Amino acid sequence: MPIKVIDASALAAILFDEPGAEEISHELLDSDLLAPDLLGYEIANVCLNKMRRNKPLQKSILKQFRNWRLMGVRLYRIAEIELLPLALETGLTIYDAAYLHLATQYSATLVSLDRELQRAFARIQSSS
Repeated sequence: MPIKVIDASALAAILFDEPGAEEISHELLDSDLLAPDLLGYEIANVCLNKMRRNKPLQKSILKQFRNWRLMGVRLYRIAEIELLPLALETGLTIYDAAYLHLATQYSATLVSLDRELQRAFARIQSSS
């Protein structure tokens, strides 16, 4: 089973039926999903922002949010000190560097809608 690291942008697209959701869902089929343990906080923040912008749909949005735990994403704790060199090298935030670090550590595919993160992943892949 292929290993894939999913970031918050990709997961949010699936959970909240955003553009790109269908393609991402197809890409994740029959994959072992990994993410840094910060994923839950990032998805909760996306949910909060959606709930604030659309009060009549808050219950529906919350229900969609709860589905993320059903996807079987394995969460990993990464020491912040390990991420600093990668963030400096790539120009990414520490948060995005966590996804990149996990993908490189497990020789996994990175699934993201974040173009900057995708470019950094491609650069790391090509230099390996």
